[in-house]
Amino acid sequence: MKVRELMGLLEELCPLSYACDWDNSGLQVGRLDAEVSRIMIALDLTDEVITAAVNSGCGLILTHHPLLFSPLRQVSGENIPGRYVLRLAESGMACVSMHTNFDVAPGCMADLAAKRLGLRDTVPVEPVGDGGIGKVGNLPEAMTLRAFCDRVKEAFCLPSIILYDKGEINRPISRVGILPGSGKGEIGLARALGAEVYVTGDMGHHPALDAMAEGLAVLDAGHYGLEWIFMEFMENYLRERLPQEMEIRTAPFQIPGRVI
Repeated sequence: MKVRELMGLLEELCPLSYACDWDNSGLQVGRLDAEVSRIMIALDLTDEVITAAVNSGCGLILTHHPLLFSPLRQVSGENIPGRYVLRLAESGMACVSMHTNFDVAPGCMADLAAKRLGLRDTVPVEPVGDGGIGKVGNLPEAMTLRAFCDRVKEAFCLPSIILYDKGEINRPISRVGILPGSGKGEIGLARALGAEVYVTGDMGHHPALDAMAEGLAVLDAGHYGLEWIFMEFMENYLRERLPQEMEIRTAPFQIPGRVI
């Protein structure tokens, strides 16, 4: 299969036209007419992912986060993006990223995250086109904030999360917002939609304090912690659509940071 054909399958799911203006989804490195027989799926491009892809003979790496985001002034081994570009080029591998187009597309990141928590009657935190970034919805039945924290950890296979809240942890909650990735900029939108608890990643100290002052509990489950579901979903999506002879590898679940 050619890279161009694979791109067509991906765009059926989440068209590049859905991507935010500031984003850089799509083909990052490689030739559209190159033949691919093995694919590696990862959340981020790293040295470890490239090495695993090379060792397994992959011709393409599919990531969620783009390799090329800010403009490169040079492609060399002296900076991380340049080093990765060189490694990909030297091994003849392509790299494709499906970022904010996957975040907002119906049935993709926002809906997948909400489904894991069992949310009902959901609406986008920030509507975009036919979908949107994040979701706010209702739990099937009210539960304590403590029990909900356990649900988040179980649903996303997380050993720990950070709770920002100054209320009673055993109080009942029923309306929840979730925005995988970095969602501190959308806290106000989630609160305006009635969220009592907001689940996201990359919370900063001051946004968390502001949310607490407004009476909103915030769960920081980590950027990777909420978005790794991209890998699982994409593997299943492609296995159902690619020829049987196409091999798909997925990077292992590995949270970058750890509590020590």
